[in-house]
Amino acid sequence: MNKLALYFRLVRADKPIGILLLLWPTLWALWMASGGVPDLQVLAIFVVGTALMRSAGCAINDYADRDFDRHVKRTVDRPLTSGKISGKEAVMVAAVLAIVSFLLILPLNALTKQLSVVAVVVAGTYPYFKRFFAIPQAYLGIAFGFGIPMAFAAVQDQVPAVAWWLLVANVFWAVAYDTAYAMVDRDDDLKLGMRTSAITFGRFDVAAIMLCYGASLAILLLCGWSLGLRWWFVGGVAVAGCIALYHYTLIRDRDRMKCFKAFRHNNWLGAALFIGVALDYALG
Repeated sequence: MNKLALYFRLVRADKPIGILLLLWPTLWALWMASGGVPDLQVLAIFVVGTALMRSAGCAINDYADRDFDRHVKRTVDRPLTSGKISGKEAVMVAAVLAIVSFLLILPLNALTKQLSVVAVVVAGTYPYFKRFFAIPQAYLGIAFGFGIPMAFAAVQDQVPAVAWWLLVANVFWAVAYDTAYAMVDRDDDLKLGMRTSAITFGRFDVAAIMLCYGASLAILLLCGWSLGLRWWFVGGVAVAGCIALYHYTLIRDRDRMKCFKAFRHNNWLGAALFIGVALDYALG
């Protein structure tokens, strides 16, 4: 396998679910910040930048976890873990992607650039939180949702309170879907001494996931309502709630593959919320 193909796998370009889980909250924020009519250049910058930063984050995550991943069934064959590429190569790939991402936002205002630095720091330090933080998924939610304050900054040159509340909603959503993901690796993580929400919540893991879904959707509903969004948006939240209930049927027995399916299916939950926001601005 050539190097480009290995780099492609390193950054999970063959598994776009991570990009989508970052992209949906960013799109919610761009539509809300712009009243439903985002500038096309800003939209393109955020879509491409989100994909690049997620890819950079995957490379850094694999570098940080290179000594752990070889002991986990799901990650043992990753390019860095299996020795097909070196740690230096992974760091180089991450650095190049981060630099390109920063170049993309040069046309945007100073506040957005300042927030991008915070975003890079959060994304780069997340892998190390699993060493000591009981619920690293909450930190992941900040990393995955930092496009929200950046979107408001790019559109409005300020970050209003509603943007931070949207970020809080995203943290709860991330804890929900990534706890389902962590349930897949729980046995391996316990052996390695890693900290995950699935381990911290213990036998209350399913209840915690559903509570986090509920908190996320409730906060999103209040945020949207405060911005003047009404029934199309409420419909989107209702559909997202039904999707969350479907996820309960997948995770309640703690079957590994069903938990992984629930994690991946969160793409549709994020999409339902975005469609509700977009339709409300277009038709409301």
